[in-house]
Amino acid sequence: MRTVEYETPGISTLAGGPEEVREQLGAVYAEQVVVVTLEHATPREAAAIADTFAGIAGLVKAIVGKQHRESLDAIVEALVPRTPPTPNELKEATMLVRARTAVIGSGDWMTAAEIASVAGFSASNPSAQPNKWKREGAIFAIRHNGIDYFPSYGLDPGAGYRPRKALAQVLKTFGDSKDAWGLSYWFMSANSFLGGKAPRDLLASAPERVIAAAADECKGVLHG
Repeated sequence: MRTVEYETPGISTLAGGPEEVREQLGAVYAEQVVVVTLEHATPREAAAIADTFAGIAGLVKAIVGKQHRESLDAIVEALVPRTPPTPNELKEATMLVRARTAVIGSGDWMTAAEIASVAGFSASNPSAQPNKWKREGAIFAIRHNGIDYFPSYGLDPGAGYRPRKALAQVLKTFGDSKDAWGLSYWFMSANSFLGGKAPRDLLASAPERVIAAAADECKGVLHG
């Protein structure tokens, strides 16, 4: 049995019979060991193969390490913005966080399960009906932490917590000009067309005025 010490520190090869190698391994400290068995080979052939493995082990280790580092670098590069955010972008992000926090904290939102409970829908699939309403454009929902939240002001308790008909008209008026979060900001913000009142507060009592306010908003965007 012969031990081949490779020039790269920490890499060595052993060649010999199973008992010889097993005995030699007892004196070797290593975190990992690679064993190659040869069913038919002379001691000289085994030693030559061990020399070959020793010659390429360091290269393979370096390549794998480099690939791992390159993969990590690629992931980090993809996650980090290519250019630092501008002061305006930082200001916009701060305002957006505040706006969404205000929306979530307003108490105006219900999950599909909560709607199913008050409306008497099947508990086995509580999201079925609210999601159908959303697809039909009868209501909208904001998505927060993977959960859809529907506006409670858009539901009519007197009609079994079905969507208010005026809401569908408002959504149709805005079309694709506002996403769900944009709609939530508009409904909770003071509106000059409504005398400083928020659309959500008048959707039940003065739906025609809210529909008109939505049309005015779109007209202003179109000509603004």
